[in-house]
Amino acid sequence: MEFELIAKTFQGLETVLASELIDLGANNIQIGRRMVSFTGDKEMMYRANFQLRTAIRILKPISHFKAKTADEVYDAVKKIDWTQYLSNDTTFAVDSVVFSNEFKHSKFVAYKVKDAIVDQFREKTGDRPNIRIVNPDIQLHIHVAEYDCTLALDSTGESLHRRGYRQEAVEAPLNEVLAAGIILQTGWRGECDLIDPMCGSGTFAIEAALIAKGIAPGVFRKEYAFEKWPDFDADLFESIYEDDSRERDFEHHIYGYDNNRQAVEIASRNVKAAGLSKEVTITLQDFKDFTQPKEKSIIITNPPYGERISAPDLLGLYKMIGERFKHQFVGGDAWVLSYREECFEAIGLKPSLRTPLYNGSLECELRKYQIFDGKFSDMRAGGGDIKTAQERRLMADHKRFKQKRDFKTRLGEQPEEREQRGDRNFGKGKFARDNRKFGRRDGEGKSSFGEERKREFSRRDREDKDFRRDKGNKFDKRGERRNNQSFNKFRRNDKE
Repeated sequence: MEFELIAKTFQGLETVLASELIDLGANNIQIGRRMVSFTGDKEMMYRANFQLRTAIRILKPISHFKAKTADEVYDAVKKIDWTQYLSNDTTFAVDSVVFSNEFKHSKFVAYKVKDAIVDQFREKTGDRPNIRIVNPDIQLHIHVAEYDCTLALDSTGESLHRRGYRQEAVEAPLNEVLAAGIILQTGWRGECDLIDPMCGSGTFAIEAALIAKGIAPGVFRKEYAFEKWPDFDADLFESIYEDDSRERDFEHHIYGYDNNRQAVEIASRNVKAAGLSKEVTITLQDFKDFTQPKEKSIIITNPPYGERISAPDLLGLYKMIGERFKHQFVGGDAWVLSYREECFEAIGLKPSLRTPLYNGSLECELRKYQIFDGKFSDMRAGGGDIKTAQERRLMADHKRFKQKRDFKTRLGEQPEEREQRGDRNFGKGKFARDNRKFGRRDGEGKSSFGEERKREFSRRDREDKDFRRDKGNKFDKRGERRNNQSFNKFRRNDKE
């Protein structure tokens, strides 16, 4: 039996996620803002969690209703027969995302949902299920857009961007879901070598290897929320886990370079933890020493923006990037994710495609550069063009994004200068403010209950450390966690 499902993602990756769902065999796919809705059965829900590379989490809606007041939310939630999903011995928690003028605080909406569930159990049984913020038996999610409310079961649990292979990270590491989405947007599927000349903790390199080999990103996960549901089908999930029909050989290679020795060590450990040492090589090398690859290659990279990570001479860094592209990457395609217009200008090359993407709260751009020999004017005079017809259509679609992003500070500009120009909200955007206030991840509001919020993050940190020590163990038919060394189907032994 098919039912409604929602896959959440980052803004800018919706069409990539929809393509993944089509490939997965989902039905009734509809693209929304930071989400894609679709229909499928239990197997589809399991596969979506296990195989999608650009989804943050998979939700299973159980009720749609309209509410203009908090009391109406309470009444609508209380009408649901919660004995289908919970018992007095079950723990639960409520996430909330609210875009409404009527409901000012997402936490308040979460409180009303919690109260309605607890009150229903008290009236029926004289007892109630307990709230547990960390690792509850059932995770609920309510989304409010003005008066339209959707209450859903969260089938994922911990965000899907937490693959499980990352041992350590450099400062401000690139999100795994965003990295996979960027790679898929380039169209690369392993047809040639891939290079990240500023690889950091190796996220692009690892995600590229998983894509090239057709390995599902879920093989490293410890657990999913749906494994705690009353109707969990362990045999079905085991068959999905064992399915290797999408795997394929990768005949090329992936190279990651960085001029920071610590980053190289971290990236190398992450590659080894993912079992991809044969496919990925991480090397200590400054981008200024980059030379023309012997084999056909594509470059995908994420240089510093001057926000969370900077460089002593940021514009000089981007000028050097453009110089390396022009003189040492002739005939290749290079993709650069960055944030500041003047950084892109310093590259000094004309992009063939500009795609807006959000990296956290930063409205960035992914630009494609087709590197040709000689001058642009000479190439055009000879009948050449850096844009395909498809790229022209995509560029036209992207014009709906603002050409001048007001919240981007020019390099060297001080906040007071920004204020003099009338932008009194510089650095205080709603997205950034809400994330600081509620400690949100992935743009989602997490309901909290007083000081339990702080304790939750502390517990999560401890759990993450335990998770890394126990990475990749999976559920077998006996309900035990498999040992990594004996389960080598997906977790390959590193012989290097």
